[in-house]
Amino acid sequence: MDKELQSLKDRGIPFRVLTTVYMGASDAKAINALARKYGAEVRVSYETRNTRLHAKAWMFHRKTGFSTAYVGSSNLSHAAMLDGLEWNVRLSSVATPALLQKFEATFESYWASESFEPYNPDDDGERLARALAEGGGRVSSDVSIAHLDVQPYPYQAQMLQELDAERVIHDRHRNLVVAATGTGKTIVAALDYRRLQAGALNELSLLFVAHRREILEQARQTYATVLRDGAFGELMVDGYQPDRGKHIFASIQSLNAKTLERLTPECFDVVVIDEFHHADAPTYRKIIEHFRPQELLGLTATPERSDGVNVAERFFEGRIASELRLWDALDQQLLTPFHYFGVSDGVDLSSLEFRRGRYEDRELDAVYTGNDARTAKVLQALNDKMLDSHRMKAIGFCVSVKHAEYMARKFTASGLTSAALSGESSSDERRTALRALQRGELRAVFAVDLFNEGLDIPQVDTILMLRPTQSSTLFLQQLGRGLRLAPDKPVLTVLDFIGFQHRAFRFDLKYRAVTGSSRTRLAQDLEDGFPFLPSGTQIVFDAVAQSVVLNNVKRQLGLKTPQVIEDIKDLAAQQASPELYTLRQYLKDSLSEASDIYRRRKFDGRPTTWNTLRRAGGLVPDVLWPSEEREVEVLALMQRAKAFLNVDDPVRLQSYGTLLQPDAPPVSSLPLRAQRVARMLYYSFWPQGAKSGGPADLDSGLQLLRSHAILRDELAQLIEVTADNARNLPRPLGRDHPDIPLQTHAHYTREELLAGLGMGEKGQTTPGGVREGVSWMPSSGCEALLVTLHKSEKDFSPNTMYKDYAISETLFHWESQNRTTPDSSAGQRYQHHAAQGSHIMLFVRESPTQEAGTSPYIFLGPVGYVSHEGSKPMSIIWRLRRPMPLTVFAAASTVAP
Repeated sequence: MDKELQSLKDRGIPFRVLTTVYMGASDAKAINALARKYGAEVRVSYETRNTRLHAKAWMFHRKTGFSTAYVGSSNLSHAAMLDGLEWNVRLSSVATPALLQKFEATFESYWASESFEPYNPDDDGERLARALAEGGGRVSSDVSIAHLDVQPYPYQAQMLQELDAERVIHDRHRNLVVAATGTGKTIVAALDYRRLQAGALNELSLLFVAHRREILEQARQTYATVLRDGAFGELMVDGYQPDRGKHIFASIQSLNAKTLERLTPECFDVVVIDEFHHADAPTYRKIIEHFRPQELLGLTATPERSDGVNVAERFFEGRIASELRLWDALDQQLLTPFHYFGVSDGVDLSSLEFRRGRYEDRELDAVYTGNDARTAKVLQALNDKMLDSHRMKAIGFCVSVKHAEYMARKFTASGLTSAALSGESSSDERRTALRALQRGELRAVFAVDLFNEGLDIPQVDTILMLRPTQSSTLFLQQLGRGLRLAPDKPVLTVLDFIGFQHRAFRFDLKYRAVTGSSRTRLAQDLEDGFPFLPSGTQIVFDAVAQSVVLNNVKRQLGLKTPQVIEDIKDLAAQQASPELYTLRQYLKDSLSEASDIYRRRKFDGRPTTWNTLRRAGGLVPDVLWPSEEREVEVLALMQRAKAFLNVDDPVRLQSYGTLLQPDAPPVSSLPLRAQRVARMLYYSFWPQGAKSGGPADLDSGLQLLRSHAILRDELAQLIEVTADNARNLPRPLGRDHPDIPLQTHAHYTREELLAGLGMGEKGQTTPGGVREGVSWMPSSGCEALLVTLHKSEKDFSPNTMYKDYAISETLFHWESQNRTTPDSSAGQRYQHHAAQGSHIMLFVRESPTQEAGTSPYIFLGPVGYVSHEGSKPMSIIWRLRRPMPLTVFAAASTVAP
């Protein structure tokens, strides 16, 4: 190989290498030779928390177009290169073009990643040798990270973005963060404080509250490290008293009544309360009620307590500002992969009482306690799914104390020594049983609604779900008791025993919480066996359980409109004023989403919207409904209401509301920016203007919208719901684009975004007439690139199957239309847009459709030309001015962020 590599160097051909320190397998001498002797550009990942990359592959680009690649087991190590038996496969751009495209996209994404650092043997050789010598093992949690510039992992950055959105968009300054133990909640809190401090005029005072000294000491060190200030913070615990009193890490016990008397309610700008699930206890409640900080942040892994108190409901109006998604934690290898088995237990619960999303515990207890046939199936499932149930460390979640005691007796009698725990158990009983489980003296502990940190035992490797729940919160909490990483625990085994449920029971809620899928996608995943799960994780159902769950999910998808109307009537009847029952309240009460209302087909010739369904249920007074002569007109307009499912920024919300007011001024009297907002609203109802039945001019169109009070109410309620759920932080384009009303990271329909960029002005093409993914608008000097990331042959012809993906949070690879060449007018505009004074605007959506219809696009903002390759089409790399949201990057990237 020496000759070939030397030839590359002599001919000046670029040569790039990616490698890692995983398992210490790479050969430092070989890496140094590649860089020094052959001029290779090398980047190394020193990441030791997870593998990140363990690929062994080579790719050779050829100007002729006949590129090739070799993928296999030959890594750059002594054994692989000399005496190992290795297997490799050759790929070519002719035989397997899609695989080479994927190879190239993945390589470029890793190359642009911050995880891979440029390597210079003279400067970095010692660091590489040290990392390889450590064998790529995990860094001990007690290693000091002082003097490091702490940056968030992607999932933590997303949590910080969501916190920012709560404060800026919704003006909410009491927020709850939920994430599993071990995922870095305290680091998120410290990074959040650092960001708040950066935007403040004065130094922000801080109070961090926890219940143990060890937690406080670790938290203070974390803040000191993040802030790069070793002297940051003072302890107030076990007799320690602060001298400066500016940044205090205090135990709950030290904040007694006497101490609180000395501290004014406004003395701390930021208050962080760890383990916030304790907040309803008197000692915590008095602290929460005493202080009035600018920002209150609660941290917890378990918002719902065993006594039924949900701190999100009690203190945050049911809101969770940010919740670490299970898949994110699994992808980051922060949690143990799990094998979930849905096992049919044959128990018929369909005739039991089911109200407000749950069964009566008393009735479940009567069905389960003493049910030897079901218990035999539980024991049989353990024998079938476990390698050796006599070595497991299991927690089983039961309905009642009697049920837990019964299960413990039956397991013990079968040779699996077990114990029962509940809220009635003493602290000593709990501690003794859990220690016995850790030591392997017990095989299982059967618990009744215990989700606190007392059950947080990393060694637990089996979870038995012995009571039905549709609550995603309870389901994730039960699952979470076994997800902690531990030595010699490669996987968590989860057995969920599934019976025939009441018709109102909903399986989709808990499985969507686990997978992040829509209901439609969940039904497909159930049929296909969940093909897209994180590495090492499985979800498997037996035939009967799969049928029960799949039929239940499909029934929710196929819920008839008359049933929805009756549901609305029943829930509204429980209110003091049923006619004032809102869409927001219904979605909360019914555990539904807005798309459940607007995705439906017409009924009785009417579109399915919130007010048409309320009208059918007799909840809209006749005086508010339009006359018979105008009913057809208003129903046609309300059919377009679902276009407003995407409105997620306060500026557009306010602007639309102002334009719909009866006393709004004529559009012609407004500045250009406001006129474009008016066009966005107009074309949302009439995409092709007069051609689609709309009034001939903007003022007539808006006046028609204003004239229907029921339509204005529909839009107000719908926009309230969608804006309330906004998770990204929109920002205006700034001084470069004063007349464009679009905001980056907000969602827009095709009609809205094109109108916002100037389409439809002065007799130009209307937005509804555009079907291509590229639109040039001379009036604003802007070109819109509309990208759909996940295309399929079903939705797109081969000519529009472009190769579009995110290389990094600021770099995006895009393919032009097939006819575009570098010398064409479009190709020249792309390359020289900055010099020519034109602007390229990038809009992205994950898929063409969503549950309620056509998917909106998220506006990633103006982009700048970086480079291009090829012709017909051109492959162009764009640089974003503002990094894309991490949720978008996760969907657009060819590799997991």
